[in-house]
Amino acid sequence: MEFGTLSIGDVTRDPVSGELVSEHERIHALTRIAVHAEEAGFDVFAMGEHHNPPYISSADSTLLAYIAARTSRITLSTGTTLITTNDPVKIAEDFATLQHLSDGRVDLMLGRGNTPMVYPWFGYDYVDSLGLTVEHYDLLRRLWREEDLDWSGRYRAPLRQFTSVPRPLGGIPPFVWHGSISSPEIAEQAARYGDGFFVNNNFAPMEHYARSVALYRERFAAHGHGRPEDGIVGAGGGIWVRPRSQDAIDEYRPYFRAHPIHARSGLTLEEEVAQTGLTVGSPAQVIEKVLTFPQHFGPLRRVLFGFDFGGIPEAKIHDVIDLVGSDVLPVLRRELASGE
Repeated sequence: MEFGTLSIGDVTRDPVSGELVSEHERIHALTRIAVHAEEAGFDVFAMGEHHNPPYISSADSTLLAYIAARTSRITLSTGTTLITTNDPVKIAEDFATLQHLSDGRVDLMLGRGNTPMVYPWFGYDYVDSLGLTVEHYDLLRRLWREEDLDWSGRYRAPLRQFTSVPRPLGGIPPFVWHGSISSPEIAEQAARYGDGFFVNNNFAPMEHYARSVALYRERFAAHGHGRPEDGIVGAGGGIWVRPRSQDAIDEYRPYFRAHPIHARSGLTLEEEVAQTGLTVGSPAQVIEKVLTFPQHFGPLRRVLFGFDFGGIPEAKIHDVIDLVGSDVLPVLRRELASGE
C-alpha cells in the first residue's frame, strides 16, 4: 500500500488573508511540498495537468524532473496526464527521460481531462475524447515496447520506421494508471492491459466510484490477469487535518468554498464529508475514513491525499504534512497490513 499527496496546481486567492501568490512562488512551493512529503514518509507525489487558469500545472514532466533532482525515494507521478490532447510520441519521450533522471521513480496516471475548451487549443474536438483515449494509449504502449514502428491512425500523422528515444529504463516502461470518474470505457481499457485503475473519490458519493471499480475488477479477471481482487486499484481522498476536529473544520471551511471544484459541486462541507472521500477533522477521523475505503473498492495499492488547493497558505500545508506523516500514515500502514 502506497500513500501519497496529489496537487492540482491551482493559484487561488487566500479567502482569509486576501493574498494571491505569484505563479513563480506557487511552482516553487510545489517543489518544497514534494520534498517535505518525502521527508515525512509519504510514498508518492502526484501532479495533475491543466492548461487553463487558475492552474499552473501545464508541464508536469518538467516539474517532476525538477523535484526528482531534490528527492531520492518518493515516487513521482501524474494525476493526470492528458492522453487525449497530448501527442503520444511526446509523452513517451518525456516520461522515459524522467524515468532515467529519477532512476525509475516515476509512473503516470492517464486521463481524458474534464475541460472541453482545452481540446481545440491542441487541434482536437471534445466529442472525440474516447476515441482519442483509446487510439493514443495504444500508440503510447507500442512506442515504449517497439522500435522501427510503423503506425497509422485516425487522429495523428502516420509513423514510419519510428523509434522513440530514449528507450524506457532497463526496457521496462513506466507503470500506468488510468484515472476515471465514470466512463466504463476507461475501466475496460485499464483492465484489458492489466494496468492500474484510479478513482478520484472526491466530489461524488463513494458508491458512484465503487461501480467503476467493480467493473474494472470484473474485466481485469476476464482478460486473464488474475482474480478480481488482484486488480490494481487506487483511490483519492481529500483531507484537512488538525489535532482537534473542530479546529480543522473551522479552518478549512473558507478554503473549501474557494476550491475551484468544490465551489461548483453545490454541496456543503458537511455533505461532502458525509458522502465522498473527503475527510476534515482529526488524525483519528482520517484513519477511520480511509479504513472504510476497502469496503467500497476492495484491496487498494495506492491512496492519494489532496490538501494543496483553494489558496491555503503553504505553511499550513506543511503543518498537515507533518501531522499526517506522524499520526496517520503509521497507523494506516499497520492496520491495513494486519487486514491483508
